[in-house]
Amino acid sequence: MIARPLLLSTLLAALAAALPVETLAGCTVQSGPNTAALVELYTSEGCSSCPPADKQLSRLRQSLDANAMVVPLSLHVGYWDYIGWKDPFAQQVFTERQRWLAQANGQGTVYTPHFFVSGTELQTWRGSLRDEVRKLNAKPAEAQIRVEASLSASDSITLSADVTTRNGNDRADLYLAVTESGLKSNVARGENSGATLAHDHVVRAWIGPIPLTGGKATLRRDVALPASWNRAQLEVIAFVEDARSGRILQAVGAQGCARS
Repeated sequence: MIARPLLLSTLLAALAAALPVETLAGCTVQSGPNTAALVELYTSEGCSSCPPADKQLSRLRQSLDANAMVVPLSLHVGYWDYIGWKDPFAQQVFTERQRWLAQANGQGTVYTPHFFVSGTELQTWRGSLRDEVRKLNAKPAEAQIRVEASLSASDSITLSADVTTRNGNDRADLYLAVTESGLKSNVARGENSGATLAHDHVVRAWIGPIPLTGGKATLRRDVALPASWNRAQLEVIAFVEDARSGRILQAVGAQGCARS
């Protein structure tokens, strides 16, 4: 169809892929010296051509090199809701971001499924994701990110992030997200009527942009955790983006920070 995550007992360096963990104690993650690939998929439950792309994102880590550094995001858009099925995971901010990224890539049209790898549009995603991730992983990171997360007694998670860009780049923004995997929907109407759709890495909470000053940013934010969210399937993500081009300077992610 056509139409801008953490549970670790010790400080971990050189990590950008999510890691499974079992206990909550000093949840901290720090980016490494090379660039992790942020893979953004813009998708919709109202789009009949989206399920294969959703599956590709779910299998992303298994389809890449064993040491690949990748941070996946599934951002659901709502501009296909009018066909007859309202996507329960769609947020307007994702549509706005997709349009901004498309413009930054010199494109006038947004569509689903739509892949971006570290801010660059990837039209031939079926065959080129592995190569794109390899290229990015070979590059020195242009930012350092350190994120901490802790649970509160009020069913929320407190996120703290510290970011520094190389060469003091001021034209950059910090973003944080909480994603959930293992989601399913029984679609009753629209192009996918009668199908049961499965989703991973779905963005549930979105924070940003947070502008950097003097090449640095510090953020502390509480994010509510609704009872319907599966804490065992949550992931905390942080990334730094060039505010002009959408190019990703660095990204980190890890699982388990919201487990009780």
